Amino acid sequence: MRHTLAVLVENNPGVLARVAGLFSRRGFNIDSLAVGRTERPDVSRMTIVVEGDDRVLEQVTKQLHKLVDVIKINDITPDEYVDRELVLIKVNCEPARRGEIMQVADVFRARIVDLGRKTVTVECTGNEGKINAFEESLRPYGIKELVRTGKIAMLRGNRSTSLDGKKDDE
Repeated sequence: MRHTLAVLVENNPGVLARVAGLFSRRGFNIDSLAVGRTERPDVSRMTIVVEGDDRVLEQVTKQLHKLVDVIKINDITPDEYVDRELVLIKVNCEPARRGEIMQVADVFRARIVDLGRKTVTVECTGNEGKINAFEESLRPYGIKELVRTGKIAMLRGNRSTSLDGKKDDE
């Protein structure tokens, strides 16, 4: 099973390396990892997607809690949450085929962010399924380059994983 963890950490140099090292040393694979500052400049949030059963999740959580810079860990997998990824895809594109690629982009509510003589670069945001479908739709045109962010996720409604501690609709 895939678990999505929201991990609040102190915004200090080396925190990402320590977290990644922890996973590596324990033989746990990270499916996705995204890090960024929160509403507080001294706190960053890591959204980590890890594959494993409840035992693996328990071990990961215990090991993360041992790290000095880790403030709070939430497994948001069982909760309702909104998640997004971003993809940039550079596609081979002769001028005569631009219209086709623009139609594909429109279907996925994607945007063309760069237009070259023989390439088009398109950005798309959405959940993992949408991003996978968008990628597959552009594959026949010849993908020259592709880069994806990791998943970011946030609980729906008034629920929060922030430091205020409120987890329920309050």
